[in-house]
Amino acid sequence: MTHKIKYGSEEIKFKLEFSDRKTLGITVFPDRSTLVKAPSGSSMEKIEEKVRKKAGWIIKQKDHFLSFEPRNTQRLFVSGETHFYLGRQYQLQILESKINKVKLKGALLEVHIPEKKLCQKVLEEWYLEKAKYWFNELTAPLISNFQKYGVNPKNLEIRKMSNRWGSCSPKGKILLNPELVKAPKACIEYVIVHELCHLVHRDHTNAFFKLQEKEFPQWQKWKQKLEMLLA
Repeated sequence: MTHKIKYGSEEIKFKLEFSDRKTLGITVFPDRSTLVKAPSGSSMEKIEEKVRKKAGWIIKQKDHFLSFEPRNTQRLFVSGETHFYLGRQYQLQILESKINKVKLKGALLEVHIPEKKLCQKVLEEWYLEKAKYWFNELTAPLISNFQKYGVNPKNLEIRKMSNRWGSCSPKGKILLNPELVKAPKACIEYVIVHELCHLVHRDHTNAFFKLQEKEFPQWQKWKQKLEMLLA
């Protein structure tokens, strides 16, 4: 069952579950939904009071996850349209050609194709190849640095995700969204460091943020850059 409370101008919605436990627990998920698990028999008054006390933390967690949510900007894939690559803006230019080729030329992102309808497919394939190169290039030294914490990811996987820039599995696999290659290199490094920190501390605890601050002191700057990138 979904409930909600007011916290200043904010409205916090949460799903409530009762179970055989002694204390109330609150979890904020990557999709920014909130789950409250309360001891059986707890009154709504007490539950809402405790949720309100944790409201600031809940909002902070939701904002944090928002930075990992790519904007679903609608693209038409026509000449003159703006596209990003490694944080720079390029103007798309579609050129007729017998072979498929993508080329950066000054401020232009040239796509050479025999038919305009192939533009999206050819450009996405180009982005994927670039993502494979840069993600591996940037990840290697960061993984080497985190080995002092006993972290040694099994492998790096590139996967299209609708609501995450990056993720990691309990078995140590790091997942990165190919869309991330459109961001500056420092933004990519921030996401990689963020996921490596999760292999040390699973949740967003104080220990997690202290480690992230230690290993990537300017993380807040690049987090904000990532939030604004495709707005």
